[in-house]
Amino acid sequence: MDTKAPLLCEPLPVELMNTIWADRDGVHDALRDPGGTRAWLHAVASRTDLMAPGDLDTLATSDLDRLGDRLISLRGALRRLAAEATGDPRPTAVSDPRELQAAVTVLNGSAGDTPHWSALSWTPGQEPSRHTRTGGQTASAAVSAIAEEAVALFGRDSRHQLRACLAPGCVLYFLKNHPRREWCSAGCGNRARSARHYQRHRKTTD
Repeated sequence: MDTKAPLLCEPLPVELMNTIWADRDGVHDALRDPGGTRAWLHAVASRTDLMAPGDLDTLATSDLDRLGDRLISLRGALRRLAAEATGDPRPTAVSDPRELQAAVTVLNGSAGDTPHWSALSWTPGQEPSRHTRTGGQTASAAVSAIAEEAVALFGRDSRHQLRACLAPGCVLYFLKNHPRREWCSAGCGNRARSARHYQRHRKTTD
């Protein structure tokens, strides 16, 4: 069960933003149905201690519908905040400035929707261990944890590393974790260089 969304080893809030992606066939949404929601959560389950693949396998379609709605709402808020943080010039990112506060409200509400906390277990004669407990479904708590991570991302200077990929046709975001990084992926870098080469060649032949 593999998600169709690109996974670029970005922080989970950015991976969630990138569940909308584009290719030659148009724009795609990895969360458009319960199967896509389950597949994406499976793909990122190992990156959080709040859920395991087995937790996802027991979810009913109605549960996945609710999770999908929450993820889509959160994703919309994150993409709005990312557009603000990056000054994203892409036409698909243009939005009403008044929507910024609405996005903040969605993010904060999602972060507090399903409580989760750390608990210590320590049996005499054994090593202590940390566990995560939740006030609801583990997958639902994982969505809240992604939102909480996003609060940290946008609330710290790390937001200045966030970039919109400006390769032709791309709608993804990424963190500029290397001074020379300009694109979300090598594929986008190749497309951007090819587009520049084409434009230069066209100008010399006109």
